[in-house]
Amino acid sequence: MDGETFGQILCRLRGKRSLSAVGRLANISKGHVHDLENGRRMPSRSVALRLDEVLYANGELVAAFESHTNAGMADFCPTVAETGPVRTLRMTAQNDDGEDATNRRRLLRLAASAGVLGYGESVRQVLDLATEMRRSVEEWHITAADHLHALRTRPPAQVVTDLVIDAHALAEQMSTAAARELPELHRVAAMLSSVQANALTREGDHGAAIRWWRTARRSADASRDLDLRLLVRAEEAAHGLYGQRSPESVLRLIEDARRLAGQRPVLKLLTAEAKALSMIGRHDEATESLYALLALTEVAEGDRLGFWKTDQIYFAASWVHAAAGREDLADQAYEQVLRLAGDYLYPVNVNLHRAMCTVRLGGVDEGVRRAADVVDALPVRYRSTHVMETARMVLRAVPIENQTRPVARDLRAMLTIEA
Repeated sequence: MDGETFGQILCRLRGKRSLSAVGRLANISKGHVHDLENGRRMPSRSVALRLDEVLYANGELVAAFESHTNAGMADFCPTVAETGPVRTLRMTAQNDDGEDATNRRRLLRLAASAGVLGYGESVRQVLDLATEMRRSVEEWHITAADHLHALRTRPPAQVVTDLVIDAHALAEQMSTAAARELPELHRVAAMLSSVQANALTREGDHGAAIRWWRTARRSADASRDLDLRLLVRAEEAAHGLYGQRSPESVLRLIEDARRLAGQRPVLKLLTAEAKALSMIGRHDEATESLYALLALTEVAEGDRLGFWKTDQIYFAASWVHAAAGREDLADQAYEQVLRLAGDYLYPVNVNLHRAMCTVRLGGVDEGVRRAADVVDALPVRYRSTHVMETARMVLRAVPIENQTRPVARDLRAMLTIEA
């Protein structure tokens, strides 16, 4: 809004989120966020860019920062917009022809997005635009695969930052794409949106994640690819179990997806169902879902997009058997996960499953200490919501009468600090 200071805009955009949550996303302290909101200090350029990105401010915070420092983006843009006499992309009031006017509008949108993308990235996109670089469908599918690989190997905050750049470029291309190209581009949009929702879930930004899941569903539906539509819904259900939704809500998502699937078995839905049922203590039903899943193991294959792999079957088995206190079966699943896992997250979480199983069998101190050791050994940037929520499952397994034991208090304090 006109007349608002940087701090007032930040406070408005933060909304009901805690100072700690916003500080964690922007890699600054909650005290720093508080000081910025109250006008006791101004951010550096990098902090302003990061806050604009994580709060999806679309350049609003950067504009406030630039206004304060008298270094507006208008001084920046003309230095990169000249491309020569053949294709003029000057940002002037002159309107030589309709095509140049369209290009100017696109460049202005890029400049306005500098708060999200960073100035260097905006320059690179201007260069792409100047040379009319459009990615082929094959290139876009490689891009989606690259981000999926990053999700499994890099800190989630880095994935969120990198992916938004390509999502922006895809949106630009889709706005002018021919009708025949759109179904495939919708497929790419669904894949990128799913990866972004997954990464935001790992970051603990559940509101933003749910919005990206919605975009992923709509994009998948627009592609008319049934396999992709089911995959996106299964991914949404599975990741909803990490503090994003209640297990009961996840079960409703699964039922909705099943109506779409008809008679087609969707393995990812079965894994999500088994885990959700175990979380609400319906262990017999969880085991039935798990055995229905295991019965398909011989014919199970990863999806053609690379999202679902067979290690998820054994991960679900580890979760369900550990929650029910079946140590031998949980250990067998643990070994299978370690043998097949392609995601750094799975080995960490199955170790937490083992800790939960130990607690279920009465070894409260041993199990809780093991969980604390697993979390403590993990670099901070990899302590995603998926890890921390699984550690909280260990705490929830502790009987009420033992919740005040020193080890339980210590783990609870560790998880609270991380939150």
